[in-house]
Amino acid sequence: MSNTMAIGLADALLVLHVGVVAFVVGLLPLVWIGGQCSWRWVRHRGLRLLHLGVIGFVAAQAWLGQLCPLTVWEQDLRRLAGQASHHNSFIAHWLGRWLYWDLPWWVFVAAYTAFAALVALAWWQVRPHPRP
Repeated sequence: MSNTMAIGLADALLVLHVGVVAFVVGLLPLVWIGGQCSWRWVRHRGLRLLHLGVIGFVAAQAWLGQLCPLTVWEQDLRRLAGQASHHNSFIAHWLGRWLYWDLPWWVFVAAYTAFAALVALAWWQVRPHPRP
């Protein structure tokens, strides 16, 4: 694989990763707002299961001391291209600064667990539609 291709794939993974984070974080307030405003789409069972599943996976990975697979794949591609992780392209620099924080691991475990609990709480506060 060429360096250019590896960098492009690493940047694409970073964009995907930011999209996943935006989905997980952004959907929670939309569920609560939508519950109050009677938006039907926030009660879509499949969407809510996906939301709960993604944050559950993230919290479980943190408890197990594992990095997100998207992070691992991106870092591997950057190393393959001879880049330092998260620092060499425009996309990697700016999205990486937003996404990757230098904090102790326990902070992430606590944050992911608390957020997963909020998503689970939203499941009961704004119940999804029953299965068809």
